[in-house]
Amino acid sequence: MELSSLVRKLGHELAEIRERSLKTILFKLDHNLISYADLVHEKVLFLNLLEWFNFPVVPMKEEILNFVNILIKHPPAAQKMIGIGAVEFFSQLRPNVDPNLQAIIDGIVDGLFFLPSGLPSSSLSVCYQTRSQPSVDQPVLPQEELFTGYFCQGRSHLPQLEIPPKRTVVKCLKFSTFPWLTLTSTDRHVLSSNESSLRSNNQSLIWSTCELLQDVIMQDFPAEIFLQRPKIVQSLLSLLNLAFGGDGRHRLALQAVSCLQQLCIFLRSRLNFHRDPSFSSTEQGTASQNSSISYCQEARGRPRSRNPSPGSSSPRPSVIGRTVQRPRGDGQDWDAASSSGNSTQANANSRISLHSPLDVGHIDLPDAENEDTLELQMKQLSLPQFCVSILENAIPLLRTGSRRVTMEVLELLVEDMFLIGDAISENVWEDDSLFALELKDKLLLVLGLLGETILYHKTNISGEQPEVMLVHHRMAFISISLFTVRLLQILLPVEKASKVLQKSLLNALFLLSLDVSFSLEYPSIHESIAAYLEQMSTENYSVYKQASEAAYSIECTCSFMVEVHKKGDKNLSELVELADEALCSLPYHQHLPLLQECIHICSNIWKSAEANSLLQAEGQKVLLRLLSHPLLNIKAEAYHCCLEVVKDCLGIHNIAKPVSSICHGVHFLLHPKVLYEICTFGLQEDKNEVNSTAKAILMHLLKGRLVMAVLTWNKFIEALCPIIPVLQGYADTKDTLGNSILTLSETTSDKGEGVLPRTTRLRAALRLLFSKKQLVRSVALKHLTFHLLNEEGANLKRPHLHGSVLSSILNLFIIERAIELKLDGKPESIFKAETVEKLYDILTSDAVDLVLRKSAAEQLAIILEDTKMHGIVKKLGAIEKILAYLNECIHVDGKLMESIVLPCLTLLRKLVYADPVVRLSLAQQSSLLLLLFRVSLIFQNDRAVLTETTVLLCLLLFDEVARTETWADGITGNDTGLPAFSLPVAVVRRYHLPVRITGHHVVSPNTVVVPLSSECLTTKPVSDMLKMAWNLSWYNGIENLLQLINYEKKAETFLDSLKLSSEDILILKITHTNYGLHDCLDSIIQAVSHRDVRAALTRLSFYILNDTLALKCSSGSCGTTLKSFVWQKAINRFLQVLPASVEDEKLLVDVLRFLNKLLRDQRSSLESDHLKWILKSLLKNKPKSLLGLLVRPESQVRDEIDEIQTAVRQQLDKELIRLFNTLLFCSMSVTDREALELAGSFRTELALKLLQCLRLTDAPHFYGLPSLERTLQGMVHVTALPDWSTYSAAAESVTICKKYLTGLLEVISSFYVEWGGNAMSFMGKGVTKSTVLCLLHLSHEMMAQAKDTDWISLWSLPYDNSEEQAASQLGLAWLIPLWVDRDPEVRFTALGIGSALSSLEIGCIALAESCQNISGGLWGTVINILLDQSECSMVRREAAFILQNLLVIPVPTEDVKDCLWQGPCVHDEESGLSQTGKPALKALLHHCQFYEHVNQMVKHCYLGCYMFDLNSSKEGNLIIEKGGITDFDDSLNLWKGPSSQSQSSHSQSTSETMIRSASPSLGSVTELRAIVPTNSTSFIPETVVDRLMAQGQSDTTTTESPSQHDSPMSATLSKQHAVVTPALLSAVCSLLHNLLVVTPKDTRIALQQAHLLTALSSLVSANLVERCILELKAPLGHPCHIEHVKAQVLLLLQYLSSVSRLLKSCLLVDSQLVIQDELLKPLLGNTFTILAISSKDGLDTELTSVLHETRVDFFNLLATLLWKTGQISFPSVTAALANHCTAIIDTICDCINLSTTYPALYTASLQFLSVLLNEEGRRQLQDKQSICQNPTIGFLLDHVEGCQASVTQLTALIIQVCERKSSKDVLKEVATNALLSLLAVSKNAQKCALEVDLIDSCIENMKHIHAQLNLDSLKPGKAQKKKGDDC
Repeated sequence: MELSSLVRKLGHELAEIRERSLKTILFKLDHNLISYADLVHEKVLFLNLLEWFNFPVVPMKEEILNFVNILIKHPPAAQKMIGIGAVEFFSQLRPNVDPNLQAIIDGIVDGLFFLPSGLPSSSLSVCYQTRSQPSVDQPVLPQEELFTGYFCQGRSHLPQLEIPPKRTVVKCLKFSTFPWLTLTSTDRHVLSSNESSLRSNNQSLIWSTCELLQDVIMQDFPAEIFLQRPKIVQSLLSLLNLAFGGDGRHRLALQAVSCLQQLCIFLRSRLNFHRDPSFSSTEQGTASQNSSISYCQEARGRPRSRNPSPGSSSPRPSVIGRTVQRPRGDGQDWDAASSSGNSTQANANSRISLHSPLDVGHIDLPDAENEDTLELQMKQLSLPQFCVSILENAIPLLRTGSRRVTMEVLELLVEDMFLIGDAISENVWEDDSLFALELKDKLLLVLGLLGETILYHKTNISGEQPEVMLVHHRMAFISISLFTVRLLQILLPVEKASKVLQKSLLNALFLLSLDVSFSLEYPSIHESIAAYLEQMSTENYSVYKQASEAAYSIECTCSFMVEVHKKGDKNLSELVELADEALCSLPYHQHLPLLQECIHICSNIWKSAEANSLLQAEGQKVLLRLLSHPLLNIKAEAYHCCLEVVKDCLGIHNIAKPVSSICHGVHFLLHPKVLYEICTFGLQEDKNEVNSTAKAILMHLLKGRLVMAVLTWNKFIEALCPIIPVLQGYADTKDTLGNSILTLSETTSDKGEGVLPRTTRLRAALRLLFSKKQLVRSVALKHLTFHLLNEEGANLKRPHLHGSVLSSILNLFIIERAIELKLDGKPESIFKAETVEKLYDILTSDAVDLVLRKSAAEQLAIILEDTKMHGIVKKLGAIEKILAYLNECIHVDGKLMESIVLPCLTLLRKLVYADPVVRLSLAQQSSLLLLLFRVSLIFQNDRAVLTETTVLLCLLLFDEVARTETWADGITGNDTGLPAFSLPVAVVRRYHLPVRITGHHVVSPNTVVVPLSSECLTTKPVSDMLKMAWNLSWYNGIENLLQLINYEKKAETFLDSLKLSSEDILILKITHTNYGLHDCLDSIIQAVSHRDVRAALTRLSFYILNDTLALKCSSGSCGTTLKSFVWQKAINRFLQVLPASVEDEKLLVDVLRFLNKLLRDQRSSLESDHLKWILKSLLKNKPKSLLGLLVRPESQVRDEIDEIQTAVRQQLDKELIRLFNTLLFCSMSVTDREALELAGSFRTELALKLLQCLRLTDAPHFYGLPSLERTLQGMVHVTALPDWSTYSAAAESVTICKKYLTGLLEVISSFYVEWGGNAMSFMGKGVTKSTVLCLLHLSHEMMAQAKDTDWISLWSLPYDNSEEQAASQLGLAWLIPLWVDRDPEVRFTALGIGSALSSLEIGCIALAESCQNISGGLWGTVINILLDQSECSMVRREAAFILQNLLVIPVPTEDVKDCLWQGPCVHDEESGLSQTGKPALKALLHHCQFYEHVNQMVKHCYLGCYMFDLNSSKEGNLIIEKGGITDFDDSLNLWKGPSSQSQSSHSQSTSETMIRSASPSLGSVTELRAIVPTNSTSFIPETVVDRLMAQGQSDTTTTESPSQHDSPMSATLSKQHAVVTPALLSAVCSLLHNLLVVTPKDTRIALQQAHLLTALSSLVSANLVERCILELKAPLGHPCHIEHVKAQVLLLLQYLSSVSRLLKSCLLVDSQLVIQDELLKPLLGNTFTILAISSKDGLDTELTSVLHETRVDFFNLLATLLWKTGQISFPSVTAALANHCTAIIDTICDCINLSTTYPALYTASLQFLSVLLNEEGRRQLQDKQSICQNPTIGFLLDHVEGCQASVTQLTALIIQVCERKSSKDVLKEVATNALLSLLAVSKNAQKCALEVDLIDSCIENMKHIHAQLNLDSLKPGKAQKKKGDDC
């Protein structure tokens, strides 16, 4: 049955048919009758599979889902599923199926999210190499993660199928998995052997395996292999659990920690490697190690070998015959390319066979058939998975209680943290994919664990613990907290923090926010904690904020106390401000002297009459807050202090003193607000402490008239009047204060005098009638009598004041039933104004009957219920009229008017109640008050009238205290509604009032709100915080507090809750880094045992780690302490005295480990003095110095029977090498002579010691790999520095170099050559890489130091070490296999050696001879490497250098047999003819399509810093480099970085043209830096982005690239392009320059046809360089990123230099190549823009140097352009110059100033100026305006604003040079030529020359010369000579 038929039946209506079809398909699949590949093409299948669930009956649900799950693992199937909406379908189906089926659906949906794009046919694992170039704004994720995901690894796929480009982006990851690396069986065996050893029960075996892993395996194998084959990592993670075990097992856990830490560092280095454009390539085949290798013949076609050997299976040209695997069938000792497989399928069109080692190597590919790669890839660990696993497994170890374990685990976690920053995106919290959810869960678990760990260490700090444990817990607490916050910063943006609600983490952050000492030491971290807390918990954040406010208030308290006790004038406003802030914290610290000082300051402020009113108000505010404080004891103390001031000022003891000045001290109390506070709240306070003091204050004031100055007394009375209503409430006949109050209303003389003004006394007397005490009322009557009797016209008024009338007065105003006052305040009125006016007319009309008038008054009273009518009535004069009627009534004849009194009183009462202004004016009229009193007496029996009168009097008498706005700031009257009449509660309670009134001021309006509740204060974190804040503020910082000798005694005055315990002080000592460091160093100095020193060193390590985590580094406390000499004293004995026992050695290991950490963190800022001290210590005690420890006597080596001793010595060696490497790095920055001499001696001494180590390693038995790796890494560092061999007194530089060469060649022979080249195995790669790099460094040192060229012969490796066979037979053949090594770094370095050796003719010849047995020879090999478009730029660049050097030796123009150097040799297989010399070179270039390839290079040049942006955290990742671990990267970068020095070697050429060696120079030592990942963006110009295809095919490519099996490189260009960098193109430009010299005609034609010059010159825009330089001048990013930007600028500038040199050569050969408009105009624009960049501001020495070199080349190019093509190019030059005229002149001025330091730049700039001005002069003479439509040079120099000053400066400078230089100086001639040209063209220049007296100077010179000539003419013998000299 056909498959299509079965698929169709899956959609049949009958369930049975559907079921049978499915079973049939599954059966066929199980028995391999059909394959999934067949099913993928059945389009109906996918629809039917989904439709299956839409039928009424759904059988076999599980089977169908499993079937779908397997099917979608094939990308085309998954793509089709997504296309028909499967994701949405399964998402909706999921809730409707059983739980067991839901899991399968989850897997399906998960699988549909992983869609690869453009998978290669040979490998599942695809990284960033197979995607199009990343753009600037869109970081590209590694493709592999798109389908391998986080916790579900690989998916199988069908490589032969077409794969659509659509893909799903994973938001939660930045980087997932590295490109897959396959292994040889040997490598696999090594890994499995180590893995099984790690699972052993033998502790010793596990220990040694971990050592081996660190020292050898991880040095050899790329770090990602341990993730791709994760068993070793898993074993190491499981070993971590041993940390809690006894019996020494925790040491194994520490070993595992060290291994994992090293792996993290290496992984970061590898990640960085993959980000580096220079090492980026496209090939990721089975043989791939890093980014590019494996020259598989299938990938590039196989030309047939000139020397075929069908049976050969040798891995590569192992040209040294001693191979491990003998060649079969050909009988030769070495072989050419293998011809097995399809090597005979060479392209028939390929007539010239180009063979090289690149064409071989396919047979020794790793035997991948023995392992299931797909299964392995599914089991690999992704980078995020690895990082999270470390977190999960390592964090629990932070509770072990061991300081060392905690320290080392934290160091591991820090390294892991940096990896996390590169692997996991902050979008993980929003990504809803399944793997993101799982990742999120794990991260939440980790954060919870960290929170618990922090809390664990915090809660374990208590008095019961021994001090050593307290120290441990606190140190751990600080470091873990810092780590946690840094991890949060990397993973969790603050704005997303609310999504992470781990309770333990939240509690930990809360505790940290309240930890004062922590926040002071790490302020930036504290800010982060507060920000996270705010997002995570508003409740906790609120407590933190309140506690912070209280702490700030405490700080203000202590500052206030300090300031107030300072001698001299005080800033009172500042003190008052501090006092105000200090009040918040009073309840906590209750420091009562604060109150006393505050009150004294208030007193002092108010003493002076001229005092600032604003200051007085602020002081008064503080006083009122103290008097109204909610805490009783504070309030009582405030009152007590006030009383003391009053007593002091008004005491009887002051009688003899001048009154005025002393009594002014009480002025601060003499204010209504203060007296109101005392009377209203102080007197009525329940507690006696307050009210008795308040009474005493008032008594002193009331009775102090005699001791007060008149001013003071008047001030008191003035302040007293407004508050008398309140004060009279306390009037009492039985009380002293009460009696004093009563006397206030008394009239003391017949003249009417009294204490108070008359009206006030009357009001007071009347007010007392409302008193609840009858005796008080009776006194009031007496006081009132005077006013009644002395009233004007009293005899004409009723009633007569006889006994019966007065007897009833006592209870007159005591109304039993108080009435309620209410008026209608509705917005709309129902009454009309006319009605009111008519009624008023009736009331006031004398003609109208009194009854009617009364009725009118009553109606008006009703109308006045509506407050809207009040205004009309008042305007009519009703109040005056009513008062007139009342006066009439009380007249002796006024009986008639009594009937109208009641409505009139009601009217008046309503008007007074509603209007405070009316009330105030009427209240001050004593006649009115007496009038109302008389009315009440007349109508005392009329309850209604009496009530109205009493209420009216009440309103008027208590008016002053009814106004709340008077007594408190910030309260204003209610403008919108009716102002309610309200009285203080104190008044309402103490008077019998006739109205029901709402009381106000139940509590004082001045009272402060205490920031923290008592519940909060009692919690330990808050109370601890405030306690710490108090002590730190009181003693003005941690330093002063810790310096106290007797804290307990000095803190006696504090509350108990404020006193620090011994634990608190210990916490401070530990947290304060500076104190802690000094304490540790003192401990080391005073130590009497190894244990003491070790403990101190561990603590020191914690401090260094803390500074790193807090991003302090060189600016932190450790850096500061390093600047003191204490640490030298502590470390001194360990550098001076050699260890005498194993314990000593163990301790020395720890000391060196600490010193390494310290120097590593400080190495960029290490002071010269410290470095000199260390170097002197190492050099002065030879041979008993630490340098001597590197080389132990053989007897000592034999004695190492004890395993422990052996392990300790190995560790010691490691730390020594790390220390020396760090010191080498630090020594590069020294400048003074002594330091340079010391550094040089140290380098050479170390070099000699390392050479001894290398020989010792080999001598006794066999190579000890760990020792050898270490020694070679040391050698890499030493040899990387220039002149490293020249500082020995005992041996010559050349001798040392020769010994080095011998030793290194022995190593390379043993580890590479004798193993048959071991190209594909990683074993020994670490040794190989280091050795080759040393050899590269050595080649340059020998080149610099050798006096002749004989040294080249020393590089030959003898055959079989036998002297009989001449080394020349083999030459440099050992080097060639390294050029095709699996590792691109090895290939690059080996080619670097080739370029160094080929810089000499003898080296070229030796190399050529060594390649005789390789197809294509040297030329073919190197050209093949250069044109290999899948190779990385660094490797190709070195190949270009070699080719360039080969062209330096003159190539014969025809086939010359006897010539020593024949140049390239090509062989035509069809004709059997061979060609050499230039014809062969031409044929070779043509055959290889050389120029087409170069064109492709330019098109695919990548200008960015990084291949992909990891978009790291915003504050940037701080990178901690480990000395001795990133060693190789350090040295390698020396070759990557551009050189700031001139070329180190030049080859002599017989040609007259400028052919130079272009082998890379040793460069500036500042290039020796580690490669580190940073936060950055790539600098790719927008115009370039679209055409950048740096790696592989575009993501949108839908067709599979055609097979290249039958298309050799000679026939077609590769479809895939590796990244081409500007550095590679710089080398290509130099190569083109040499080609132009050797074959000018052919090269010119080729350049013209390929349009290469236009492409090269327009590649790098000046804007890009400017943008980078601007970033360097104002750096904002991380220092590492800035370093990368700088490196990029250097490369771009060097590229521009190379292009300009090439163009200059082209001008000399054929100017037509350059003067085309499409090339020239953009070139000139770019050139002048670069020349206009100022080199003055903010650029370092190296960058300035390279910028100067670029200027030299640009000026030379411009000068040559004008020389050769002046008339044609001059207008274009003028037009381009016009845009930058001023800047260019300023640049030339800068160049002239460099005449002594940089003569080449001086000369180039002035030559350009001369030529330019000469052309302008020529134009002016010819006067051809039509040629130059733009502004002329003359116009620019003389008329453009801004240029004129520059021209003047330029002229003056040139004249100075001319006058300063002697006539013999070449530089003077250049300057003179430029000056002549300038004066000929510019009027400005002429003017300037006149001003500086040039003419006079010239005339003087002429006179002098004339006189000299006359003198010389008298001496005939010397005349001729002198004449010549003066010319």
